[in-house]
Amino acid sequence: MIPNITRGSRMAGLMVYLTSTDVNKTKNAHQDPHLVAGDAAIMAWYDDGVLDHNDAMAIAKHLDRPRKAFGVSVQIKDMQWDAAKKERVHVGYKDASVWHCSLSLRAEEGALTDQQWGDIANDFVDSMSFTEASGKAPCRWAAVNHGTSENGNHHIHLAVSLVREDGTKASTHGDYKRAQQTCRELEVKYGLEQLSTVHATRGYDRAEKATAIRDDREMHRSSLARKVRASASASATEAEFVRRARDTGLLVRPRYAKNTTDVIVGYSVAERPARGERPIWFGGGTLASDMKLGALREEWLDSPRLATEAAAEWNAAARNKRTVSKTGPENATPPAEAWVEYTRNATALADQLRTIPRDDHATWAKAAREVSGAFAAWSYRLEPTPGPLAATAAELSRTAQLRAPRQHSKPVALPSIAGTAMLFMAASSKSKTAAQTALMVQLINTAFAVYEMHAQSGRTREAQRIRSVVEEQLAPFTATMPKAVLVGAEQQPAAEAAVAPSAIDIARRGMVPIRPGSVVPTTPTPTTPAKTHQPSRRDSGSGLDR
Repeated sequence: MIPNITRGSRMAGLMVYLTSTDVNKTKNAHQDPHLVAGDAAIMAWYDDGVLDHNDAMAIAKHLDRPRKAFGVSVQIKDMQWDAAKKERVHVGYKDASVWHCSLSLRAEEGALTDQQWGDIANDFVDSMSFTEASGKAPCRWAAVNHGTSENGNHHIHLAVSLVREDGTKASTHGDYKRAQQTCRELEVKYGLEQLSTVHATRGYDRAEKATAIRDDREMHRSSLARKVRASASASATEAEFVRRARDTGLLVRPRYAKNTTDVIVGYSVAERPARGERPIWFGGGTLASDMKLGALREEWLDSPRLATEAAAEWNAAARNKRTVSKTGPENATPPAEAWVEYTRNATALADQLRTIPRDDHATWAKAAREVSGAFAAWSYRLEPTPGPLAATAAELSRTAQLRAPRQHSKPVALPSIAGTAMLFMAASSKSKTAAQTALMVQLINTAFAVYEMHAQSGRTREAQRIRSVVEEQLAPFTATMPKAVLVGAEQQPAAEAAVAPSAIDIARRGMVPIRPGSVVPTTPTPTTPAKTHQPSRRDSGSGLDR
């Protein structure tokens, strides 16, 4: 995907050009110009209908309103060619409040749907720091699709006002380089032709990739994301999360509110470096949008007492001291009945997900987050190097990340499987049990439900990625798992019990739903002498605003 950035001063002129179908006034013939994305107000007013001149003027007026309301002037250097010096020279400044960028595909790639272009446009402006995702007031913007170029390149145009809603100016420093980096990331995310293989996943740069290749290891950001996701999913409280993250070998440090040492507003993590080297820190939000501390806290218990305990653990981590608590749930062995409970919950979750509307993104994200966390925890426990469990966790984590969570309603109540990550974190790192197999069957079934949601929503690339990782990587792995047993198998005839489905049977069956009660272990056995397990899921109670 190729970005091309230009700057200008006339929003109306740009919008009229983008929506014009007059072949005498456009470089390429425009067909059916229409919006595919834009700021919230634009998308509330306009659908995907064809835009005309009046629409163009109205959209331009909307985009330009903050600049006019605050009387802000955005200027750049005016560089002109000096024939005598044979170089471009600075002759003054010129207005340039309009940021315009086209995103083009090679003709051989074909065309994307409006939904796909809309997703790409939203991700692109987020990455370019033009939206509220930057932590600042958003810029007004719109993305227009008016067909293919004369060379057959499918593309869209983005028009952005560089005056934010609060009258401040959006920075464009390094926008050319940042646009290229963003396109490389989006190529990976959306399965487009990769013009560069430097960036393997979202957010990587050349240095990260080159260092990982040199050291023959997984890139830090991917490893960190998996460990943080596993630790967060396995934890019921913030303090427990800090301890679990440190137990995985991560270095953890808090980000305090200004002039405080007990109000934590963010965090960073790093792999423990080799002797003589310095740690490389990554903020939670740079790992994944759903790993920001605020997003994680929505899934944990909270109260004044728990907030105090969390602050103590953060402070210990910041000073590289021992954990404050030595008797947390992470040190207990779950009872055997927990495997049965969460397998039943996973079965019920997969069944109920198929009744959830496809556009209930918050609910789907929550379900995907829990399943991804379970696979991440299991990967941490069983895979010395990233394997099929890690790949499945990473693929499902895409669905867990919402672009603008606040724009979505709260997720509906679903059977919780958040505790499955806790079970896998506590499991033996050497043995695989029938209880694990039974739970895995239902986790695979839940992944299939996410696949079906994407497929039915027309997001074929997302659906195909999930299907591929399950069938090509996870299915072979399940062949190494022991057979699961049916509920009440001890009362069934031997021949009937012998045909109980295994995880590999389920994985190779494709997208066939597994109904509730199909595979649940009856006699799972803990792998270590039991300690009393402390229940670790939600309860009520208000906490401090941390």
